[in-house]
Amino acid sequence: MHADHPSGILQLNAKPARRRSTGGGPAGTARWTQKPGPSIDWPNWMRELGTRIRRVREFVGLSQEQLARLAGVSQGAVSRLEAGRGLATPLLVLLKIHVPLLRAVRGLDPSILNDELRRMLDETRNVSPPVGDMGYEMLPLTRDPALEDLIRRYHELPERQRRTFLSVMSATASSLAGVLPPAKGKT
Repeated sequence: MHADHPSGILQLNAKPARRRSTGGGPAGTARWTQKPGPSIDWPNWMRELGTRIRRVREFVGLSQEQLARLAGVSQGAVSRLEAGRGLATPLLVLLKIHVPLLRAVRGLDPSILNDELRRMLDETRNVSPPVGDMGYEMLPLTRDPALEDLIRRYHELPERQRRTFLSVMSATASSLAGVLPPAKGKT
């Protein structure tokens, strides 16, 4: 996907991260060993995020001051974020800036947006919780909300009680279906 695309995904640098290794050395010392996995160049990522935020802000016709006022943050916070100097920016500030930008983009004539951006806007309605007048009801994760509740209850149980829970649910389902549960140890 092209980096300038509005819904483009940043590529991660595949530099191995490091982790502390205990043991092998004198007490109180540790060695660094390679840990496999991607490493993110956060300063570059923040610059890219800032460029995208500025691009959308300018596209919808907002100044930094207007965006800051709508978001309830300082103009300096918007400026730092757009300049890529926002490595320590709290997530709340990012979300506050995101809301008025998203509202402005959704207020545009959909025919001027590319298909992928329109699809992304539709999909975010099902992921993000309601914020102000941009809300929607939380969708169930499964077709049957009662199933979602059973799964939640299963995960809330201590590990040692989960097998019993599943046995009870299996016996109940078999009983309701008129089928006897398979006998253990008999073939």
